[in-house]
Amino acid sequence: MKTALRALTGLFFDDGSLALVILVVLVATSLSSRADLIGNRPAIALLIAGIVAALIENVVRTAGGIRRQQTRRFFQPS
Repeated sequence: MKTALRALTGLFFDDGSLALVILVVLVATSLSSRADLIGNRPAIALLIAGIVAALIENVVRTAGGIRRQQTRRFFQPS
């Protein structure tokens, strides 16, 4: 049971930098909207664009790490 719970929470909290970036985007969008610096529609567009950009960056960074691990494993002498 604990293993399944850890795996499930790992899906959401495995990468601290992704969580931090999403929180920053949420706070920045909220503060900008409440201060009437941007309207509702631009705030929604900023929120969506920021989170999508953070997710894409995370996927690219993770894929690069996986590729480096596979390359190291391939070139290690047996």
